[in-house]
Amino acid sequence: MAAARCLPLRASPPEVAKAFSSSIPASSSSSSSSSSTTTAAASLPLRAAVPPSSGRRIPPLRCASSSSSSQGSASPDIAVLLEVEGVLADVYRFGNRQAFNVAFQNLGLDCANWTEPIYADLVRKASGDEERMLLLFFNRIGWPTSLPTNEKESFMKSVLREKLKALEVFSASDSLPLRPGVEQFIDDALNEGVPVAILTTYGRNGEKTSRYIIEKLGQERTSKIHIVGKEEVERSLYGQLVLGEGVASSLDEQLVKEAQKAASAEKQRIAEEVASILKLSVDINAASKSSEKIIVTLRAGSEYVGRDVQNCVLVAGSQSGVLAAERIGMPCIVVRSSLTARAEFHSAKAVMDGFGGTDLTISKLLSKKWS
Repeated sequence: MAAARCLPLRASPPEVAKAFSSSIPASSSSSSSSSSTTTAAASLPLRAAVPPSSGRRIPPLRCASSSSSSQGSASPDIAVLLEVEGVLADVYRFGNRQAFNVAFQNLGLDCANWTEPIYADLVRKASGDEERMLLLFFNRIGWPTSLPTNEKESFMKSVLREKLKALEVFSASDSLPLRPGVEQFIDDALNEGVPVAILTTYGRNGEKTSRYIIEKLGQERTSKIHIVGKEEVERSLYGQLVLGEGVASSLDEQLVKEAQKAASAEKQRIAEEVASILKLSVDINAASKSSEKIIVTLRAGSEYVGRDVQNCVLVAGSQSGVLAAERIGMPCIVVRSSLTARAEFHSAKAVMDGFGGTDLTISKLLSKKWS
């Protein structure tokens, strides 16, 4: 493809011209068992409801018993759910800008190059909306001369496609580092018996990019945590009820059989739990499609770690994650990234700049010292 020339606007503010001439190089219920028979019977419905899969971990249905028995060294009744973008890695600082520049080069846009000051200015003015960032940028410097006016939208989408491809490659390389302290944070959680799940379904840049970033944690570490992606969400009980996908045809029959084996009090508790879930699924339909996706992911994550949503702490890097957590009553702590450096998160329990030291640690989570 021949190099496209960009036609500058006749009136460009001096400060804009100066910025674009710079070239600066490139972040409870505690499952106490009253008797082994009752617990086993009560946990079977979920296992029957979930289609068999090859080696994937299935979240158990935790049934509260009518009486509790003390367990010597019980794990903390808390779990951690981690977003990827902005939390595990500051993609917006170390990946996005560079990926855009690769996309511009691949499309022959020799007039387009985003330095750090330009990128930061566009992020701020467009609130991180990448299509709007492109619109602002080309409105400033001029659009490719060969581009018809009615094709601007398709042109921006082609840039975003190229950018995503470049970011996936970049994410798999050593050029995109994990955030300082995040590996120690995960290790400390596991050492304290705190279950950890990483959510990959709703990042801005897709699940593939998120999985590349997760691989940087190492096989030994990732084997001890739950990775909750699209498939895992669809296989969860809540995901099946809300999304209506993959529900076993024998679900009702199996529930009846197992309910007959359970004590009457246990049957009533299960019925109330299912009714509560169905009520939430109706409530969730009132939310936007994006919000629904996040809420389903958060609830599926709580299933996989074996904790109620109130006992899961979401470590978020996105405003959408914070709002979804608030909607379902899940505590949320924000770890700022370059994208959210100036954002406000009113419903978060705390806002941290990173991991370790005076910022976010497992000891603070366990003692609920949010700040």
